[in-house]
Amino acid sequence: MSADLGRLLAGVGAVLLDFDGPVCSIFAGYPAPQVAAELVDVLRRQGVDVPPDLASEPDPLEVLRRTGAAGDHGITRAVEDALCAAECRAVETAEPTPYGREVIVAARQAGMPVAAVSNNSAGAVSAYLAAHRLAGYVLPVVGRAYADPDRMKPNPEPILQAVLALGETPGRCVLIGDSVSDIEGARAAGVRVVAYANRPNKADLFRGAAADAVISSMGELARVLLEPGGVAGMR
Repeated sequence: MSADLGRLLAGVGAVLLDFDGPVCSIFAGYPAPQVAAELVDVLRRQGVDVPPDLASEPDPLEVLRRTGAAGDHGITRAVEDALCAAECRAVETAEPTPYGREVIVAARQAGMPVAAVSNNSAGAVSAYLAAHRLAGYVLPVVGRAYADPDRMKPNPEPILQAVLALGETPGRCVLIGDSVSDIEGARAAGVRVVAYANRPNKADLFRGAAADAVISSMGELARVLLEPGGVAGMR
């Protein structure tokens, strides 16, 4: 795997990192199902008749997606505002991903700029990076488009926005993500993708989704980036 990663990264000019997963577990201390339930409460206060499957939805981003699909922009904004506030609270107790920091620092040492491309809000991502002394390493931060969930990954728009900001071409960028939507978004954007299988059942799923490489630890990526004469010497 190290050799494969080395070859993959040799032609890369910039690293794009998904946030929740590769960098941290944003909802480690403020569980995602709790946040999703709070968003459902927002819907009810807005007079929405919430169907049972949405009432039990554990993913706050999916609550936002379904709200946006209903087409009421005022209600979508209310849910978006509540989610942004929840995410900013969540980063205070977010759990750093092992070796996530090392990947960021090693990529920069190898001469590759690092951007964040997340379906979480940019404000929450930036707050986490600042709190963990990583803000100077990760620029730009491309977060979720406000109250427009159709523009979240797998839509390639945020990925291409980061590529443009970095002054690179898609083919010279790699996205590190932990979901099929990351893989699909990267493919649509023409960006290489390393899938981080942070749970064992994800590995086969990611291979089936045609990730360029699959890793089970961010440490695998950090080691390749830090190898003497490795990626930096091959670029």
